[in-house]
Amino acid sequence: MKAAGILALMGCLVTVIEPKIYTRCKLAKIFSRASLDNYRGFSLGNWICMAYYESHYNTTAQTRLEDGSTDYGIFQINSDTWCRSAKLQEKNRCHVACSALITDDLTDAIICAKKIVKETDGMNYWQGWKKNCEGRDLSEWKKGCEVS
Repeated sequence: MKAAGILALMGCLVTVIEPKIYTRCKLAKIFSRASLDNYRGFSLGNWICMAYYESHYNTTAQTRLEDGSTDYGIFQINSDTWCRSAKLQEKNRCHVACSALITDDLTDAIICAKKIVKETDGMNYWQGWKKNCEGRDLSEWKKGCEVS
């Protein structure tokens, strides 16, 4: 009886993160409202393309890297420099918990991505963008989407 009660309590304490995978057009709308279109000279197509190749629009995407750090969320933002996970030596330049980058609310992820673009070499931070989006006609990425 005690064991059943403990198991029930443990079940209540476990937090499950359900993946939210946005559609291209939904992201276009969110990114547009967040003023990403032409932020630091990067069109909306750049942001949509980058998010696709970094996370396939999955807000809960996490990639463990060889150096022991982790990339988080829709923009795959790295824990070593940009957010705080469990390690104290992290720089946390975005002043945000890494867990805030893997939620359906993209506010913290967008603020941090803007900071990365502003403080580094633009969108070159993201390898998915460099390999698949840079220098290409990206108008197709927002085609058919209603953005305000």
